[in-house]
Amino acid sequence: MSEPNMPNDPVLRAAGQRSGRDSELVWRSSRHARRLLTLGLFGVFVATLARRPEFAGLAAPALLLLAAGRIQRRPPRISVRVRLTAQRAFEGELIGVDVAAEGQGDCDVRWTLHPAHEIAPVGPTAADGAQARFVFTPERWGKRPVGTVDLVVRDRWRLAEGHATVNVPRLDCYPAPGQQRTTVVLRRLPNRLGEHPARTSGEGVEFFGIREYVPGDRQRSINWAASTRRGRLQVNTFAAERSQDVVLIADATSDVGEPGSSALDLALRGTAAAARAYLGARDRVGVITYQWGSASWLPPGLGRRQVYRIIDSMLSSDSGWARGTNFSRLPRAALPPGSLVVAFSPLLDQRFVEALRDMRERGFTILVVDVLNAEPPARRRSEHRMARQIWRMEQQAIRFSLSQLGVPVVHWDGEESLDLPLAGHTRRPMVNQR
Repeated sequence: MSEPNMPNDPVLRAAGQRSGRDSELVWRSSRHARRLLTLGLFGVFVATLARRPEFAGLAAPALLLLAAGRIQRRPPRISVRVRLTAQRAFEGELIGVDVAAEGQGDCDVRWTLHPAHEIAPVGPTAADGAQARFVFTPERWGKRPVGTVDLVVRDRWRLAEGHATVNVPRLDCYPAPGQQRTTVVLRRLPNRLGEHPARTSGEGVEFFGIREYVPGDRQRSINWAASTRRGRLQVNTFAAERSQDVVLIADATSDVGEPGSSALDLALRGTAAAARAYLGARDRVGVITYQWGSASWLPPGLGRRQVYRIIDSMLSSDSGWARGTNFSRLPRAALPPGSLVVAFSPLLDQRFVEALRDMRERGFTILVVDVLNAEPPARRRSEHRMARQIWRMEQQAIRFSLSQLGVPVVHWDGEESLDLPLAGHTRRPMVNQR
């Protein structure tokens, strides 16, 4: 469904989080010690009750071993280091947890990983030794706790166990981007260098037309065939290459559907895919995350790092909401005039739909990607079937009203490439709205 992850990206793979600290050990008897104690007490009891000294001799080695184990030196604390191989990852990517212990002396160490919710371990979750590595994969995006690691230290004779629990550092899990290679381009582009052929002549590589030669033109641009036909020197002209401002809107008001393929999942994955595609075309890309009448934004920027800034902005939006903000109050830097607006939304929140209509009336060129893949549950009662039919009609009416305003709506199921639903708008420039 998505493009391959980028495991060796220097931006994504910053230094892994480390956690090194002294952990206090809680010591208690092991199962082996309890078995020896049971054997010793049973031998003493039988020897006393039956007056058979040979049973006392049978119990003596066990009791002596327990007594010798009591005088062993056991470390009260131990130094534990926990490190993630990457502090940021995409959904489904393999991440390692490296654990190491110091100060345990000649004691044996056993580790056990207890993964948190939506953290799937890959391979064994228990290992022996002073150092170990566990591998897991995050199943869903978000700022996610990984879980805990239990540490068990056993003395040389395995008569006592020291227990400690260490929390694994949190992981920033990015939504796995969908697949998108083509881009929607506006018909009128700002006068800024880029890679999109404009409708004016300039320095580019795409053929634009022919004009008469003027002094100063390059000799290599002369079109000799046209010059022969017209009797005067003619030169080739090329289309200027420009860039555009693109603002991506992720609608986080409704999270309906199965976890992992819900409307919010698809909105974030589609936004990440679009950010990579437009930034790859040298466009300036920004993002607005909308939730219940509030918004967080990241102004348009350039470069590969902007992809991760955009995803970080969406994941950390809970701490950056501007309460009561609507699109008409956003600063000019967040929503530049003349920019292309691509919204990923299930179109279930009426306030978001009204915000799109307001933006359209203000002259923005808008394209909506519908990410709704769920419906109300089907039931047998007639009133339930009627309510479901009314709901479908309302959804059709919302999409029809937007199309009448000049806002095209395309549907994306989250599995196919975004290039397929956007094909009708990527094959030709999109007319700027006024």
